[in-house]
Amino acid sequence: MSAAATSRRQIWVATFGAALLLGLVALIPRIHQPLSYHDFADKRVFLGIANAGDVLSNLGFLFVGFAGMFFLLRGSNLEKTSVSPAERRSYFFFFLGVFLTAFGSAYYHLAPDNARLVWDRLPMTIGFMALLAAIISERVDQRLGARLLAPLIAAGIASVLYWRWTDLRGNDDLRFYGLVQYGSLIAVLVLLLLTPSRYTRGKDLFLVAGLYVLAKAFEALDHPVFALGQVVSGHTLKHLFVALACFFILRMLRGRCVALLLRRR
Repeated sequence: MSAAATSRRQIWVATFGAALLLGLVALIPRIHQPLSYHDFADKRVFLGIANAGDVLSNLGFLFVGFAGMFFLLRGSNLEKTSVSPAERRSYFFFFLGVFLTAFGSAYYHLAPDNARLVWDRLPMTIGFMALLAAIISERVDQRLGARLLAPLIAAGIASVLYWRWTDLRGNDDLRFYGLVQYGSLIAVLVLLLLTPSRYTRGKDLFLVAGLYVLAKAFEALDHPVFALGQVVSGHTLKHLFVALACFFILRMLRGRCVALLLRRR
C-alpha cells in the first residue's frame, strides 16, 4: 500500500472513530456544571489580589508556555531540535494554549463564575488537542497529525462554546467538553502504550501523564488539602503540577533525538 493510500486510510479511520465517539457521548444524559464548582478553598487576598493562590499559581503556565514557544520559534535547524515541521506546529499551538491559559485561568479565578470559566477552558482545549495532534505525528503519521491539527483544535473550541451556549439557555451540557479533555488524554495514553516513538525520551510522556493525573486528584481534593494546614489548596497545587507536566514536555523536546540515529551511533 502506498504512503498516500495509507494516509487516506488513517484519516478515514480517525474520522470514523471520532464520529463513533460523538455518537456514543450524544446518547448519555446531559452533564451539568454544578455552581459549587466555583467554590474554591483558598479565598485569601494577597497584595490586593483576590483568591491569590489560585490566581498567582498561573505564572507557571505563563513561563512554560513562553519558554516552549520561544524554543520552537528560534532558528531553523529542525534536525538539531529533533522536531519536524508538522510536530513543530502542533507543539507550538500546545505551548500557545499553555501560555494563554495563564491569562484565562487567572481572569477566571479572580471572580469565578460560568461566564469567566469560558476563558479558562478555551485555551486549555487548544493545548489538549494540539498535544494529541503532536503525538499522532510522532507515533502514527506526520501528515495525518498535521491534517488533524486544525480540526482537533476547532472541535475543542466548539466544545467550550457549545457548553456556554447551552448554559446561557439554562440547560448546560458538559458532555462534549468532557470528551475533549478526557478523551484526548485517553487517546494519548493509548498511543503511548501501543505505538513506539520515532524519538528518544518517549517515555517522558508517561511522567507527564502521571503528573496530570496527580494534578486532577489535587483538584478533586481542593478543600481537604487546604484544610490540612491552610498553607496551599488542592487547586493551587493542580496548577503547579500541570505546569510542571508541561515543563517536562519542553524538557523532552529539548533533549531528544531521532531513535534510529542514536542506534547507528
